[in-house]
Amino acid sequence: MTSKETNQNNLSEFFRDEYHQLKGYVRSKLEDTADGDAEDIIQDVALRLFSRPEEALPITNIGGFVYHSLKNKIIDVMRTKKRIDRDEDLAEKEDSSFSDHYQETMNEGFPEELIRKLRPIILSLKPPYRDIIIAIDYEGYSYREISEQTGISIGTLMSRRHRALAQLHKKLNRIKN
Repeated sequence: MTSKETNQNNLSEFFRDEYHQLKGYVRSKLEDTADGDAEDIIQDVALRLFSRPEEALPITNIGGFVYHSLKNKIIDVMRTKKRIDRDEDLAEKEDSSFSDHYQETMNEGFPEELIRKLRPIILSLKPPYRDIIIAIDYEGYSYREISEQTGISIGTLMSRRHRALAQLHKKLNRIKN
């Protein structure tokens, strides 16, 4: 049996025997974690360990190696979550100020005829782009509310809105010129 097969067998056996303890370990390190989050982290680490290249050194201490890998993944998740929360708060503030500025510009800088043309332009956008513009800018929903209702991540919603606004801007400039 090759060292890769031995590693794979040892890892498989370890994950099978210690899965509930691993899940408890991950949950104890993350305060707001649901079972699904802990399982996702464990599965991600397992996938990475099972995907190691053949030329990688054999793992001599499986338990220590797995727990160390989990600890590193948990740290990554915590860093990412903090960064995303900060970025989302900042982006939401920037988006609302941009939206206010955009609407002021629309009312001040564009003739009445152009404002009437805006509706069909918005409706001509792809449905995900159209929906996010309508929900955020006209119906007043927050990204968080939309995310909770649709299950789409806040980052994805923000990206869609950003792309939608860029398309609207291009189309409006074509009409204005």
